[in-house]
Amino acid sequence: MNVLLDNLSLYGEGLLGTVELTVYSSLLALALGFLMAAFRVAPVGSLRAIGTVWVNVLRNTPLTLLFFAVVLGLPRFGLVLPFKLFAVLALGCYTSAFICEAVRSGINTVPTGQGEAARSLGMSFPQTLGDIVLPQAFRSVIPPIGSTLIALAKNSAIAGAFSVVELLGVYKPLSEMGYSIIWTFVWIAVGYLLVTLTISAIFHVLEKHYGAAR
Repeated sequence: MNVLLDNLSLYGEGLLGTVELTVYSSLLALALGFLMAAFRVAPVGSLRAIGTVWVNVLRNTPLTLLFFAVVLGLPRFGLVLPFKLFAVLALGCYTSAFICEAVRSGINTVPTGQGEAARSLGMSFPQTLGDIVLPQAFRSVIPPIGSTLIALAKNSAIAGAFSVVELLGVYKPLSEMGYSIIWTFVWIAVGYLLVTLTISAIFHVLEKHYGAAR
């Protein structure tokens, strides 16, 4: 307990860093994931190809390798950003591939007749997707998206190896100060548990709310 009480500000700074990484990366992942899901079911072949390449490349690339590609590769093209922003880009883009597939699977559960009926009424593809298909698919994609964002929160620990302040990185200074490594990691685990349980609770509320509305 002493390691927590004696270093509460250090743990708090690490927890705040993890929360910020999770929130910003989640927003980016959701935006890109929904966009790529729309591309993957679009009637335009070039858009489907972009969505397919995006998912296949990112989903099959190790996250650590993607971090190296973003942190070391982008500056070679003149794009120099804070390490935290690089981490958000890596985490958000990587997770968007899994969000995309979750959304696409939800879209596939909607009967094709719904889209055909919308098109027969003269609705465009964006209108059909946004007004007819996605509202029906949304209920079924809430649990997998929640699980994906929980995985994102845990994956944010990789950012600590790239000079980004986050929860797992707290163990380094505490280890140097001679604190028990076991209790150091126990309280780090508690911090991650708080983050993941919060995400789980939010998506549980969303699931109950939209389930009741239906």
